[in-house]
Amino acid sequence: QVQLVESGGGLVQAGNSLRLSCAASGLTFSTHAMGWFRQAPGKERELVATINVGGITYYADFAKGRFTISRDGPAKMVYRQMGSLNAEDTAVYYCNARRLSRTYWGPGTQVTVSS
Repeated sequence: QVQLVESGGGLVQAGNSLRLSCAASGLTFSTHAMGWFRQAPGKERELVATINVGGITYYADFAKGRFTISRDGPAKMVYRQMGSLNAEDTAVYYCNARRLSRTYWGPGTQVTVSS
C-alpha cells in the first residue's frame, strides 16, 4: 500500500522560511516523479514544484526563486524549502507521487502565514 505522509507545516510569520517533508512508503521511490501541490481556501489545487527521477526540477512561477524541491532516494523523502513566505502562501500542501498513469497523494499539511 502506497503511503505519502507530509510533515513540517504550521504557523509561520511572513518573511520567514519553512521546510516541508514527505515520507514515501510502499512504492519504488526511484521510479516515481515527486511533487508538491497546494490548495488555498476557496481555490483549486495548484502545482508548486516537481522533481523527476533524474532530479530535474520544475517550479510554478510563484515558486521560482523562493522554493526549492529535493529528493533523498535512500531515505525515500522529498523536501521542499520555502523562503520569503507571505500570506498568499497560506494553504494545505500536498505531496504527490507519479509513475505512468498512477498518481498518489498524501493527506496534506497546513501552512499558515501570519502577517
